[in-house]
Amino acid sequence: MSHSTSVSIDRDSIASTYATIKPFIRVTPTVDARGEDFGLPPSALTFKLELLQHAGSFKTRGAFAHLLLRDVPSAGVAAASGGNHGAAVAYAAMRRGVPARIFVPEVSSPAKQERIRSYGAQLVVTGERYADALAACNRFIAESGAMSVHAFDEPETLLGQGSVALELTTQAPHIHTLLVAVGGGGLIGGIAAYYAGRVRVIAVEPEGAPTLAHALAAGKPVDAPAGSIAADSLAPRQVGALMFPIAQKFVERAVLVTDDAIRQAQHMLWDRLRVVAEPGAAAPTAALLSGAYAPQPDEMVGVLVSGGNTTAVNFA
Repeated sequence: MSHSTSVSIDRDSIASTYATIKPFIRVTPTVDARGEDFGLPPSALTFKLELLQHAGSFKTRGAFAHLLLRDVPSAGVAAASGGNHGAAVAYAAMRRGVPARIFVPEVSSPAKQERIRSYGAQLVVTGERYADALAACNRFIAESGAMSVHAFDEPETLLGQGSVALELTTQAPHIHTLLVAVGGGGLIGGIAAYYAGRVRVIAVEPEGAPTLAHALAAGKPVDAPAGSIAADSLAPRQVGALMFPIAQKFVERAVLVTDDAIRQAQHMLWDRLRVVAEPGAAAPTAALLSGAYAPQPDEMVGVLVSGGNTTAVNFA
């Protein structure tokens, strides 16, 4: 299938994409916990450990969707990334024997940069923020003929990421609500499209990067601040145009968490579950710990731990 923005992003197309990418990805596990384990009121929690995915995050699903559903030119693929998407594209390109060039901003964590290099991709570190890396990537694509693999605003990205929800329907059919971190929105867009209202989807963003919250308030994607401990994964300038109508329809609301709450969540995930979450991936847990999202007593809540590419956790 050639790349087309006319591709429908829905339950059936996500299921079809999953059948294609499944031989190349991991079905990541879930672990059940109780609110009491985290010093919270009683509630049933199910953590989806997508940090155990190949290349350390959910992004690998979308990367394989691009490389398997589209015609890859001899020039290979190129991607701009805060880090996780780049690692995922580099890994998928390595598995498929395709050249890859990855552009990351200076805020990208050393752990993510090293992972990208380890998969054999050419790494270009340029600019202060994701938008700068994206501009450099687009120039390279125009000059080289490489295939763009966008981090969040292309159909294949959403179709791949939506497969997280497909797995959860089998692993955790009981959940009422799923908390999902948002950067550009490819993950929550795909998940919300798959659930289509069957499960309440709550977006979680850092206060310093309220990209979806601002878009929902404005009725369209708008520029938002991009400063946070999670800036290397949750701080594009705007959410994607493709995900936004899906979010308007199927994301109940966006809640905001502080950097301090994210740090606390990282430590709590390690202390209680022995899970090493990067800042962006700890945001949904931070929403619970800070009260930004407070479950009802009988509510069963899914918490997506979306990535673990970090070295910045104190394990003491």
